[in-house]
Amino acid sequence: MVRYVHFQLATIFEVGAAIGVAAPVVLGVHGLPQSNYALPLLCVLGSSALFGLLAVSTRSGWLGGEKRDFENAVPLADPEAILPAPRESMRRSFDGSFVVIVALPTLVFGLLWGPWVISWGLFFVPERIVKGVYTFFWERRHGVLLWRGKAEEQPLGRDQFLYSSPRIATPR
Repeated sequence: MVRYVHFQLATIFEVGAAIGVAAPVVLGVHGLPQSNYALPLLCVLGSSALFGLLAVSTRSGWLGGEKRDFENAVPLADPEAILPAPRESMRRSFDGSFVVIVALPTLVFGLLWGPWVISWGLFFVPERIVKGVYTFFWERRHGVLLWRGKAEEQPLGRDQFLYSSPRIATPR
């Protein structure tokens, strides 16, 4: 199991690793981009942040809302037996398959279309930052930690993917 905040924020490192693998090859073949792509890139990043805000501010599932998922998180019965060590959650959150999913299209389309394509993976970053920061403050406000994963002794319900730790005292 991994903390939901760690899962969201690990995406930043995964996208960075994917771009770090693909960019030298694409830029080595095509060279640096000659046009000004700053405005379209800012529009993409802004829309990604908007999608992140929409996801954390609404309960509607078809709008990508996750607020209801946070409130319906199943409490863990025996957290000491299930939860990883404090620093282990961040290490487990890094997913090499997502790096491949981002790096492979970046490499292929970057070689086919041009060097500006290497920035498409940045679309994931603002959305995940917004979700991670919102979740962090939501956890502090409610006094629980949200966990993502599977616990065999506690089956999840339909459309359920989060667990919560026992309530902790937070200073106000």
